[in-house]
Amino acid sequence: MTWEQLLSLKRQGDTGKRLRIEQDDTRLGFEVDYDRIIFSAPFRSLQDKTQVIPLSKTDFVHTRLTHSLEVSVVGRSIGRLVGKKIIEKYPHLKEIHGYQPNDFGAIVAAASLAHDIGNPPFGHSGEKAIGEYFSRGNGQQFKEQLSPKEWQDLVDFEGNANGFSVLTSSRPGIEGSLRLSYATLGAFMKYPKESLPKKPSTNISDKKFGFFQTDKAFFQEVAEELGLIKINSGEDLRYLRHPLAFLVEAADDICYTIIDFEDGINLGLVSEDFALEYLIKLVKDTIDANKYQALTTKEDRISYLRALAIGNLINDAVKVFLENEEAILKGEFHHALTDKSKYKAQMNDIIKLSVKNIYQSREVIEKELKGYQIINSLLDKFITAYNNQYEGKTSNYDQLLLKVLPEKHRLEKETLYERLMHICHFVSLLTDGNALLYNEMLG
Repeated sequence: MTWEQLLSLKRQGDTGKRLRIEQDDTRLGFEVDYDRIIFSAPFRSLQDKTQVIPLSKTDFVHTRLTHSLEVSVVGRSIGRLVGKKIIEKYPHLKEIHGYQPNDFGAIVAAASLAHDIGNPPFGHSGEKAIGEYFSRGNGQQFKEQLSPKEWQDLVDFEGNANGFSVLTSSRPGIEGSLRLSYATLGAFMKYPKESLPKKPSTNISDKKFGFFQTDKAFFQEVAEELGLIKINSGEDLRYLRHPLAFLVEAADDICYTIIDFEDGINLGLVSEDFALEYLIKLVKDTIDANKYQALTTKEDRISYLRALAIGNLINDAVKVFLENEEAILKGEFHHALTDKSKYKAQMNDIIKLSVKNIYQSREVIEKELKGYQIINSLLDKFITAYNNQYEGKTSNYDQLLLKVLPEKHRLEKETLYERLMHICHFVSLLTDGNALLYNEMLG
């Protein structure tokens, strides 16, 4: 892979080249990506989607929106630091093509901002609830009518693939959805493969899948334009990830490790003594003891340690990336950056404590159970009505039900797979609160 290709400014539908050297630096294409995501309806809906504590009304607990904003800030810092060194190493990127260190930060920030945009309501249990509707619920009836890959898209419903669809899928009058630059889409694509085949692998890019069959052709176009390395596996589409996707992943890993932990502390799910012990291990080399001892409240002490911890993890992620940059470009590096971090043991300790005290807390489990019931009910009712409409046998109830679909979702889809994905997409874009309202309204 080459940075010249990887930093492509091309957008869906372009017929000519977009050259960095011709860009207006006051309105840079990569920064336009960020703006388009910020102003999009799917991004705004993240303000009422679960991060850790579902349906929490507490001011200081993060939603998907605040989490995404924080990941983008961390991603921008990581990207800029990496970009500075990459431009120094490959001066022709600046001298001939016009790229700047901040371009890397802008790409990573935009991709980081969008990294959760395809996640359903009720956290990761939302993804599982959609998948289990098809693998265990009434959706099982459709299996024999779908191809193996179409079926796998549904039973392993994946927020990353759904996010790619949100960012790129056309609808009448809106070609290419947000029409982001291919560089930003590449950085967003953490898992550049389709849902099948599922093969155990130590390659981080194989952990999940990154696009649905509905988006396969455009995904391939983006990957080829960026020069991603294709892994030859017959008709199965699989690539190695864009180098900047490692930075997006690191920003997310840093934020959910540290900030989810902070939420648990503020909610009283993790004791301050435990918190201080775990966080101080991350910051012992950079902490200002006098400044720390002058802080009189728990909130201020935790905030100070959190900021230091994130700063240390940012610098470490940059170091790991730059040490392995050539291997990454050759497709020979297959690990998350945080897996190679000198702080890996400390991060793992924090995650283990978070799993025990936060993710498996009674409040979280109760709300996830509620989410399963709601998503199962909504899928069942809307899929039945939508398919009945296609087959010309709608009941009066079906007709009323379809009238409450948002206007942009009242589209006709020809194939069963497209219809099922269309309703899954609609449900996935609901906020936690709207999913509750729909469920109460439909009874």
